[in-house]
Amino acid sequence: MAEWTEIKIKIDGESAERAEAIAHMAVPYGIYIEDYSNLEAEVREIANIDLIDDELLQKDRSKVIVHIYISPEDNSAEATAFLKERLTAEGIDFEIDSDSCEEEDWLNNWKKYFHPIKVGEKILIRPTWRDDYSADGRAVLNLDPGIAFGTGTHETTRLCLEALEKYITPDSYMLDVGCGSGILAVAGLLLGAKSAVGVDIDEMAVKTAGENARLNGVEEKLKVIHGNLTDKVSGKFDVIAANIVADAIILLSEDIRSFMKDGAVYIMSGIIDSRADEVKRAVSRSFDMIEEYSDNGWRCFVARAK
Repeated sequence: MAEWTEIKIKIDGESAERAEAIAHMAVPYGIYIEDYSNLEAEVREIANIDLIDDELLQKDRSKVIVHIYISPEDNSAEATAFLKERLTAEGIDFEIDSDSCEEEDWLNNWKKYFHPIKVGEKILIRPTWRDDYSADGRAVLNLDPGIAFGTGTHETTRLCLEALEKYITPDSYMLDVGCGSGILAVAGLLLGAKSAVGVDIDEMAVKTAGENARLNGVEEKLKVIHGNLTDKVSGKFDVIAANIVADAIILLSEDIRSFMKDGAVYIMSGIIDSRADEVKRAVSRSFDMIEEYSDNGWRCFVARAK
């Protein structure tokens, strides 16, 4: 079994969002956030129970720990140096340490901190290993993200899901560019879309997205493609989602119109505040911006072709 490197960054709670964004710059996979600041409220909201394990109650509520896992093929020393430099530049006080761990250990370890999550008005994301939830009439999205990005815990994913609730109809054909775990495409189908296509450059993500489609009984409606952006995509769609990064959204927006039906919507996320105006200027050359969502320093835009 290959040995991975676990990097742990301890920070004050108010710095958690910025530190998480920096962590995602260092590595796009294998990240989870250990945060107990709202433990009781979150447990009551999701599970409707008050009983919490004593071990969790003893955790330091003022601190957040960002766990980052570096694969054997990547340079853990380089990642650590980058993290220290960026955290210092942001003025974030931190403690950082690292250790080796078996891949199987971290794949199972982070699951302890991934809980059922209510998103928007219609969806509840349920990790496949958790049974402590109440659906309350929501569509239950069963998810096993593996190491692919997309658990629903990150603001960029939640913002996309909230937008999908508004724009998906029973006649929708959906395209998810950079689909990661397949969470957006599967959610679109659970919300009623007729069919969906997901595409990702990462072969592991393609495999994970297919598995999540099967977990939710929508495998016949989802086609997952291994490719870079739209280079292997064909057809036209009613809803296109791209939860990627600012530079890729700008690049994608140059030709995404050719994949859109008349009146189609283009949902873009993964945009940090500091890049929002730049993305908006680039996208506005070909699209009318019709809606904007924001959460903790992240933006999601919805647009239609001019």
